[in-house]
Amino acid sequence: MQKPNWPVRSSSYVIDSPFMRVRLDELELPSGSVVPYYVRESHGFVMIFALTSAREVVLVRQYRYGNDSIALELPAGSLEAGEDPLACAKRELAEETGYTASRWEPLVRIPAEPVRSTSMLHAFIAYDAVPTTAQHLDPTEIIEPHAVSLDELRDLARSGELGSVACIAVTFAALDRLATFTTSP
Repeated sequence: MQKPNWPVRSSSYVIDSPFMRVRLDELELPSGSVVPYYVRESHGFVMIFALTSAREVVLVRQYRYGNDSIALELPAGSLEAGEDPLACAKRELAEETGYTASRWEPLVRIPAEPVRSTSMLHAFIAYDAVPTTAQHLDPTEIIEPHAVSLDELRDLARSGELGSVACIAVTFAALDRLATFTTSP
């Protein structure tokens, strides 16, 4: 399939803050129609599948204002402008959970929401994660670390109890990666 040619007739920012940037483009379609298209610009984010030596996965239980819920998720966080994804993943794991890890492996890099966002998800597996420090939470974060077995995690992902589609995708990618090992990684 060839990418369509949709000339941008105009572009402006309808939200431009340190927390969110939304661009409104007016696109001209091949039919001559002009349509508005909103794009959320983002530096992307990281998600961490932190595995302890006991083969438990570190999750976070946290409040999510957007849908007013308590969510169970993999640790994650937003990339700062120019920040290395692995450095961000290490920082976010320590800040949100107090865990650090001795070995890291890239897992997947995928578009998070390609319909309306430039955001990329960078996921990592952190091996031999251990609690080494106190949490350092942002003012809007209320987070409780919670470790579960691989079987429990698989059940949570299958039942829809994990807090987002991204968490489910990263969970199954990590479980698939771990299944390729015949011994503990």
